[in-house]
Amino acid sequence: MDGVAISMRNFADLLAKRGHTFAICCPKYGEGDFDSLGDGIRVERFRSGYLPSYPDIKVVLPSPTKIKRIIKEFEPDLVHIHTPGLLGLYGINATEKYGIPTIGTYHTLMSEQEMYLSFYRLLKLDKLFLRVSKSNKKLKMKDLGKIEKFDKFNIRKKIILKISNNIYERCDLIISPSHLIEKQLREFGLKTKIAVISNGLDLTSFKGSIKQLGSAPKLLHVGRISYEKNCDVILNSFKLIHDEIPDSTLTIIGDGPALPSLKVQAQNLGVENFVTFTGFIKREQLPEEYPKYDLFLTASTMETQGLVILESVACGLPAVGVDSFAIPELIHDGKNGYIAKPFDIKGIAEKAISILKDPVLYEKFSKESLKISKSHEMNSCVDKMEEVYKTIASVKNKKKRNTLINMLFSLPDPLDQFLRYFE
Repeated sequence: MDGVAISMRNFADLLAKRGHTFAICCPKYGEGDFDSLGDGIRVERFRSGYLPSYPDIKVVLPSPTKIKRIIKEFEPDLVHIHTPGLLGLYGINATEKYGIPTIGTYHTLMSEQEMYLSFYRLLKLDKLFLRVSKSNKKLKMKDLGKIEKFDKFNIRKKIILKISNNIYERCDLIISPSHLIEKQLREFGLKTKIAVISNGLDLTSFKGSIKQLGSAPKLLHVGRISYEKNCDVILNSFKLIHDEIPDSTLTIIGDGPALPSLKVQAQNLGVENFVTFTGFIKREQLPEEYPKYDLFLTASTMETQGLVILESVACGLPAVGVDSFAIPELIHDGKNGYIAKPFDIKGIAEKAISILKDPVLYEKFSKESLKISKSHEMNSCVDKMEEVYKTIASVKNKKKRNTLINMLFSLPDPLDQFLRYFE
């Protein structure tokens, strides 16, 4: 599960234990973690395909009549949208058709993931380039960036942002996981009321103590190994760190489309013997993994909160990240780590080295990380979410809208029954 799914699961599970009931609409992934949730939670899965450029991303196929049936059967007091994709579009159109109050959580900066819609990734030309570069040493992964600049006017990004804004602007309330993302949404032009509620973390599972620096520093990165996470920057920075601290090692936990190119990059940098790629690790194992390491690194420039960063600081790790979107809300520069400029390979390395060479500073940062994590305790976040739900659900006079898309929610029952066979 990614951070969005984890957040949905945590909130639904704890709110259901307080007596609330949920119908969760999500793509078909085979046997999923949502199916193991307890009483009060109903899971509705939708037919889905996948992006050729990122097979792990499921794209829901058109099923507007299924949403109609769920709405009629479940009779929700409110609808909570977690994606501006097709499911989010179905949800917002259904709420407008039936006059149901709507909340939307802004989990993902979709405009920052536009690279997966580029023609060279959809046609898997990047994978072809990777195979060719293995046999042709003159080709480097940086050369792929020249192709990536084809859309120099950011047309894809502008279109995605327009679609995303259209969906969230139609909500009664937007939930932002961080204050810095709230500010960004205003800059995007969204005028809808915004409430800031952290995704939260179970601090009884992810718990640590004040750490002391070891003689052979172990660095860690956790997350989806996708292009927008800029793991290549982490590898380049680690090369500089390792040159300065030869006993240092780096572990990268996670899987994703950028993993093959990262392994090639590690070889090209000559650090393959000091970098471990674990691949996918079950979430249940992560609370045991974080305490094994000394410093968390991230170069991601598109976090709306950064669940793995929160997990790492909750386990007492100092961290180094970049000054982009919500990162500085969890990594306080000079308090529990350092913030570098985005894509600043040397800057990230220098800040990491300064922490790893100063045991007194390291212990101070570790103590502060534990302190920062306490403000994201899960139950307090659930309290805030429950209060928002009660407030928004009381809005019973939401104006109904009849659009061409909403006509799909008024299909006659015989056609509805026919389309059911294609879901």
